[in-house]
Amino acid sequence: MSRAMQCQSCLPWGSWAQLCRSLPGSGGTRRVYLCAAPVPGLRAAGSCLLRDTASSCRVCVRYQGGSQESSVQPRASRHGLSQLRNVVSSDAIKKHQKSLSAWFSHQPNEERQFGPSFSLDAVHVDPVIRESSLEEILKPSPDLTIQNQLQQPCSQVISLQNLFDVDACGRQVKNVVLYGTVGTGKSTLIKKMVVDWCHGRLPRFELVIPFSCEDLSHSHAPISLRRLITKKYQHLRDVVPMLGASNLKVLIILNGLERLHLDFRLAGTELCCDPNEPVPPSAIVVNLLRKYLLPEASIIVTTRPSAVRRIPGKYVGRYAEICGFSDTNLQKLYFQMRLSQPGCSGEGSAGGSSGEQENLVEMLSRNLERHNQIAAACFLPSYCWLVCTTLHFLYFTRTVPPSQTLTGIYTSFLRLNFSGEVLDSTDPTNISMMKYVSKTVGKLAYEGVMSRKTCFSEDDLRQCFEVEMKTESELNLLEVFRSDVFRFFLTPCVQPGKEHTFVFTIPAMQEYLAALYVVLGEKKTLAQRVGKELSEVIGKVSEDVAVVLNIISKVLPLRFLPVLFNLLKIFPRYFSRLSGKHRDAVAHTMAEELFKEEDYYNDDVLDQINSSILGVEGPMRHPDEAPDDEVFELFPIFMGGILSRRNRAILEQLGCSIKNLAAFEIAKAMKKTVIRKSRMGLPPSELMDYLFFLHEFQNERFTAEAIRSLRTVNLSSVKMTHLKCSVLASVMATTCHEVEELNLTSCNLDTSSLRILFPVLLRCKTLYLQLNSLGSDACKEIRDLLLHDKCVVSNLRLTNNPVGEQGAQYLAEALAGNRSLTHLSLLHTALGDRGAKVIAEHLAENQHLQELNLGYNSLTDAAALHVVEVAKKHETLDKVHLYFNDISEDGKRALHSLRMDRDGVRALVFLTAGTDVSDYWSHILNIVQGNLPFWDRERVRQHLALILQDLESSRRQTASPWRKAKFLRVESEVKKMLGKLQHGTL
Repeated sequence: MSRAMQCQSCLPWGSWAQLCRSLPGSGGTRRVYLCAAPVPGLRAAGSCLLRDTASSCRVCVRYQGGSQESSVQPRASRHGLSQLRNVVSSDAIKKHQKSLSAWFSHQPNEERQFGPSFSLDAVHVDPVIRESSLEEILKPSPDLTIQNQLQQPCSQVISLQNLFDVDACGRQVKNVVLYGTVGTGKSTLIKKMVVDWCHGRLPRFELVIPFSCEDLSHSHAPISLRRLITKKYQHLRDVVPMLGASNLKVLIILNGLERLHLDFRLAGTELCCDPNEPVPPSAIVVNLLRKYLLPEASIIVTTRPSAVRRIPGKYVGRYAEICGFSDTNLQKLYFQMRLSQPGCSGEGSAGGSSGEQENLVEMLSRNLERHNQIAAACFLPSYCWLVCTTLHFLYFTRTVPPSQTLTGIYTSFLRLNFSGEVLDSTDPTNISMMKYVSKTVGKLAYEGVMSRKTCFSEDDLRQCFEVEMKTESELNLLEVFRSDVFRFFLTPCVQPGKEHTFVFTIPAMQEYLAALYVVLGEKKTLAQRVGKELSEVIGKVSEDVAVVLNIISKVLPLRFLPVLFNLLKIFPRYFSRLSGKHRDAVAHTMAEELFKEEDYYNDDVLDQINSSILGVEGPMRHPDEAPDDEVFELFPIFMGGILSRRNRAILEQLGCSIKNLAAFEIAKAMKKTVIRKSRMGLPPSELMDYLFFLHEFQNERFTAEAIRSLRTVNLSSVKMTHLKCSVLASVMATTCHEVEELNLTSCNLDTSSLRILFPVLLRCKTLYLQLNSLGSDACKEIRDLLLHDKCVVSNLRLTNNPVGEQGAQYLAEALAGNRSLTHLSLLHTALGDRGAKVIAEHLAENQHLQELNLGYNSLTDAAALHVVEVAKKHETLDKVHLYFNDISEDGKRALHSLRMDRDGVRALVFLTAGTDVSDYWSHILNIVQGNLPFWDRERVRQHLALILQDLESSRRQTASPWRKAKFLRVESEVKKMLGKLQHGTL
């Protein structure tokens, strides 16, 4: 009977919605199990470790034969039992425990690459394990939604330590099948069990022997059970002869049973009870489960749901399903433990980072409590790891090496879960699981992106998965996919009214798979696909035919032979051009999606990801309110990231090959589209997305050419986290050209941000740093910047920053030694008289400053006049801004008496200049109006009232009608501003 027919009773073919039955959320249990075990609940991590253990522990040990083993026989005497106890507690088992502990405590590369590496004793939350039965596995799936499953109690929860307890009939359980879909944490749970035994926390068993079924599947040579154990674990060579000859409590672990071809028919696998007889590894597994080999041993098997039926029910004592984190309390506990680790915030982090960690945990917990879609995603422990890794990337990244990209996180996440996995080991095509996902789920994701849709109906799923099903093999693969993998990528929507539609488990995963679908060329037309295959075949044949034709043409000078030879070359050339057009289309799609005008004023993509994880603080949207349009700005960024060399190498391991030539030609085509469109000018958030795209692309030559065209970089009002600063610094480092202007106004910069951006700031002629809460520590960094011998900054604006007296000291030292600065604005920086005097004392050592703004700094007459006196003697300083300071009438008259032709400096204090209006009145009012949201409104109102009195007084003193008209115009502007200020409309 075909697999498709066998699966009909388990999973009805007609309804995709019935896949909700065994979501990790089935059953809302509130029980929590905490143990020392690995951090992420990732299947592949444990599988890799099992495989590594098996391969690395192999040694060439000469087998001593059956005679030596047969000489050690169990005896009932006390002497024999004592000898057996000595063996159990011997150094051999201790060495075995030490070896296993070292291997299974090892964290995968992704743990060290994308976050702090935690020990197995540091972070682990046990997923919920639910006792099941073969009848329950085979029965049709009920049509349940996630909300229903959250409300359904689960009374069959069983802990890992109790899996081998007696069953309901009082029989001792020897064989346990532990099954779960991809991402539920099967292999991680096995790692936990092994490490627990190594540390003495699993006293039920005296010896644990883990095997990787993936490793066993690669060997077909006959081997005995004892030889197999000593081959994998050399420390057990003194213990193996005792197996089967004593009452030693042994646990054998078979991880990933779906990798093996097992035949329980006697005609397919003969009975074998001799541990010394060489048989194929699959026969060893079958006879272990039959209890013909080592009948006293306990066996735990992990597998995916589709392979559960490969073991006849009579050989299984207990079925247990891993349900993941089906309770949000488990999710919160995982995030609390993971994000609160001391090393989470990175090396050398300040004490304030712990507060940021606590804030992240609190925001994440609140988002989970809202029953947000992220709570549905985090049923799978794998996605909990992805959430924590993404948050670490967003919040605790200080530098971004090439390996640190968002695309790299998602690619590595898929490698952890799907590395080396084929969808169905019994299928002759041996298609990799990730390749199948990219062809089917990728198509669904791409069509959703193109139609701006995130919710998919059952009809949408049928269109992508079932329309092209033509063979029995395709049907079987689809059934395995639905059973094992579907819930990893798609989950029922939790929004009211959309419970019977599906969404991608993590929104960004839709954009990643859509990008993978396009870059892999799955979007090609039929002519392109057929033409590619034919051109490759004809291209290979034409080489051989060309050699023969060349030989024949020398013997028989026939005229048609050169024509035939050229015809053979035309076909591959024609379709190589056709494939080239496809690569042009990929580049064009990337450019069109990257620079969509309707997305110009959205938040940048990093803020969007942050909001999708932590939620948006504020009132929740009313159900009847129209939703915002869906945004897919990560889609083109993922397309670029997938083309990077490192991600292509990882995807190659997953069975998704992207050739170097294809990546090169796509990058070449992008120069005509992406770089050209970027020169048209982008809003700040869109420019940040473009810089992030260049970082993800990881192509230095392409990035350098793109950055050379950016002479002005405006990122004002973009929240420049340390990650964004690192991305900006990394991208700008590909060139060394000078930047005309860098606008970082209101970007939440701090001292660390300036330190990260230091190489970029050196190359900027005009630098806007206003409204960033930069204090004295930041001014110290700015001092080092201005004193650097490669600094080219000529215009520096520090308006509305709490510089203070100490900060003024650092800036004064910078002025004394700087040779490039010509314009410095310290408007509203809390300098006070002391700060202004410190700056004045160092002005004499500066030879290049032309304009200094000290407005709104609470300067009194003495400080203001002292600054002006120093400015008179300065060779180049010709303008000093002193408006909105505490200057008296006498001080004002003294400053009014200054003459540019006589004193060489002009002081901008009021809107009047004697009996005339100041030439800078509009400039001063524009500055006041632009900074009102950040200034003390009452104080501004008082100053505007004084300015109005001064204007009226000066107007009465002048006799010129022309000047009176000018005064009235300025008075009108001031009165209008005062009126708006009093009514709160300004």
